Amino acid sequence: MARSRRRVALSFLFSFKGLASTIAVMGCFFFTCSFLLNVHVGSSTPTDHDVLGLKQYERNDGRHPLSLTSNALKAQLKETVRSVVDYQGLVLMHGSIARKLKLENSKLVRNFAEISINFTDLIKKASHCDVSDSNTALVHRFLKQAKEKVKFAKQLISNSKGSFDSQLKIQKLKDTIFGLEGQMTKMKTKGELAKSIAAKAIPRNLHCLALRLMQERIENPIRYINKQTKSRQPRQEFEDPNLYHYAIFSDNVLAASVVVNSVVQNAKEPWKHVLHIVTERTTLAAMKVMFKLKDHNGTHIEVKAVEDYKFLNSSYVPVLRQQESAELLGYYYGNGLENSTTGSSNLKFRNPKYLSMLNHLRFYLPEMYPKLHKILFLDDDVVVQKDLTGLWEIDMDGKVNGAVETCFGSFHRYDKYLKFDHPLIKETFDPKACAWAYGMNIFDLDSWRRDNCTEKYHYWQELNGNRTLWRLGTLPPGLITFYSTTKPLDKSWHVLGLGYNPGLSEEKIQNAAVIHYNGDSKPWLATAIPRYQPLWTKYVDYDLEFFRACNFAP
Repeated sequence: MARSRRRVALSFLFSFKGLASTIAVMGCFFFTCSFLLNVHVGSSTPTDHDVLGLKQYERNDGRHPLSLTSNALKAQLKETVRSVVDYQGLVLMHGSIARKLKLENSKLVRNFAEISINFTDLIKKASHCDVSDSNTALVHRFLKQAKEKVKFAKQLISNSKGSFDSQLKIQKLKDTIFGLEGQMTKMKTKGELAKSIAAKAIPRNLHCLALRLMQERIENPIRYINKQTKSRQPRQEFEDPNLYHYAIFSDNVLAASVVVNSVVQNAKEPWKHVLHIVTERTTLAAMKVMFKLKDHNGTHIEVKAVEDYKFLNSSYVPVLRQQESAELLGYYYGNGLENSTTGSSNLKFRNPKYLSMLNHLRFYLPEMYPKLHKILFLDDDVVVQKDLTGLWEIDMDGKVNGAVETCFGSFHRYDKYLKFDHPLIKETFDPKACAWAYGMNIFDLDSWRRDNCTEKYHYWQELNGNRTLWRLGTLPPGLITFYSTTKPLDKSWHVLGLGYNPGLSEEKIQNAAVIHYNGDSKPWLATAIPRYQPLWTKYVDYDLEFFRACNFAP
């Protein structure tokens, strides 16, 4: 009985081992066939590539992916899909921010869009993925692709942090703005230099006019001989203090003629007006011919050269001594563009005209006209629109200079013209004192002589030989010389800005006694402001043959 039982047990054991072996062999055969079939159907790449991919995706615990059960594979697939969904959200968020920021690197925006589309495709594949023993290779291939995309998304987000870092973006914007400001400053400096050169240039027709007038003087010398010149005695009217005297200093024949014409045509009694015109030796003949060509309604016009005033020499005049300085000549006549890049000086103060004695004659009026009590100074870029005799009737209250003030708010104060870092300037002048304008100034010559204003000018001009007190020009020494001795005039006497400001009030211009084309857009240049040009051109003598010969046209 016992033997029979052992026989049955052994028979059962051997039968079970056979069955188990048979099952194992069949399982291996089935798995191998299924794997080969899936590789052939699901991929067009070589089989070795898939085998390598499977090796790369062994788990950290050392088990081969094929050793995972279907439940573990499902869990891993679920976790991978969740990771894909999370990173897709991050990618979409970064892509949206990148589009809103309008990032310069458009490639980054495209990368975010592409990876988001790839994640969407992976999620669709995962929803149709059948996790069964027969599809493990396909599942693992999906997991491999998903992990590669997630890894790429991580790297892309990490690399794009610099683009979304607000502090980094702010610093980048600051650097960009700083660079653009530097370029703008250079371009502005070059533009100012070009404009300054254009303002100093002599138009062809203006040069032609001066030459033709000089030719007329050479061809007809007797016609222009002045009897008073031969006797070397000035006409009585030129020294009569009871008449209205004007001082006009210019080497521009056309501009001077416009000033004279505007004074004469608007004067109620032109025969009571005396115009003293001083020019350079090179333009003296042309000036004399210009004012001999027609009658000026009895107005008395004197034309002289700077050289006719013998007291104006280098032993007396500081500016003439400073003209001999090589350093000062280099400052004015050197490479303007090269020097301007330092930003230490405004280009308008580097105009060589400020070195001209013609521009500094205004500080010697009492000596030039010793018998006069008052004189009206006019620049050659002004137009007179009304009778100006009322200026001689103004009570000057003992002041020397009657001028229109230009300050408003913090603009055009003394600290804009003088260097208050110099101790002498700082202790002598008020930085908030109101500046005034040259161009139309009524001077009380008796008060000038009383206050020794010319000596004051010499003192300060000598001190500024190295430009430590002001940036040259004639307004700063004028502000110093007539500090506390200037009588403010009503602003309607003198309206400025027609050479640079196109937005002046029409009413203000019409009510002005004198309009001033201060600035680079002079009315005789092509750069003139069209709106204001007719106010000047109506005083040009277009009917004279010399103007027609030089192509001047209304």
